Amino acid sequence: MASQDWMEKDFYKALGVSKEATDEEIKKAYRKLARQYHPDRNPGDKAAEDRFKEVGEAYQVLSNEADRKEYDAIRAFGAGGPRFTAGSGSSAEFEDMFASMFGGTQFSGSEGSGFRAGSSGGFEDILGMFGSGGGRSGRFGGFGSSRRAVRGEDLTAGISIPLRKAASGTTVKVTTARGKSVTAKIPAGVTDGQKIRIPGKGGEGLNGGPDGDIIVTVNVEKHPVYELRGKDVYADVPVSFPEASLGATIEVPTLDGKTVKVKVPEGSSTGKLLRIRGKGVGTGDMYVRLKVAVPKRLSDEAKRAVELFASATSDADPRGEFAKMARN
Repeated sequence: MASQDWMEKDFYKALGVSKEATDEEIKKAYRKLARQYHPDRNPGDKAAEDRFKEVGEAYQVLSNEADRKEYDAIRAFGAGGPRFTAGSGSSAEFEDMFASMFGGTQFSGSEGSGFRAGSSGGFEDILGMFGSGGGRSGRFGGFGSSRRAVRGEDLTAGISIPLRKAASGTTVKVTTARGKSVTAKIPAGVTDGQKIRIPGKGGEGLNGGPDGDIIVTVNVEKHPVYELRGKDVYADVPVSFPEASLGATIEVPTLDGKTVKVKVPEGSSTGKLLRIRGKGVGTGDMYVRLKVAVPKRLSDEAKRAVELFASATSDADPRGEFAKMARN
């Protein structure tokens, strides 16, 4: 992307965030919009496709600290920042402009003595910035392009996958904000928000420099039953009152589509956690969290049975320990 494009595009507006937005706010806005306008959810919708690219382009810049700083400086400069004319004699103005746009690179202070660098390599870096796609980010065209090899730009993309595929691993087609599509292998056990790097598939390098990478942010979709925490799988499993109070052996479906027998201890309560070794992802485990299910309607016979139970256990206080802890 050329610097003039940055002057013309409002990336904050594209994501619907303020200029003071935090990294987390930017990420949250991007993920929401990327899901909304993703081509898979809007097949054949050119407007949605363009919006998806716009959102991805904005996130690619604003999610990178250095790029965001440079973008803010360029936008400020284009909106009425430092101005100077040939022969104005104000080297300080020129120095300030360079410092704001290029992160501290300065003039040495005496005419004809060259540059000194606040954070990089002096005159070589200044020329590199104005190289043909070269410099730090490959955003300026002009002279100096043959001076050194430049690594290609990293591109970003986002995908959403079902929890089962996140657990087992999958292969997906990834489309970057620039419209470049590649096939990516997602490893088993990938977590929500994890970034997967695809080496050498990003922007083209210049002057013999290596190609950049594609960095994919994975969104793991929520499942109605299972929750993935690293390699461990958690599930809330309903049990009846008799099963919880008397104990029972129940069958629980696992993430791989099979079932496993689980022993419910006598006297179990809602929230009790049972561990099933080796039934998570890879070497992970499965954790069953019991939820005692109470019938919404009882027959007359069932009501009498419950009343008899209540009478027989009237000396038991289910909230006795709770009240004691509350007083501490």
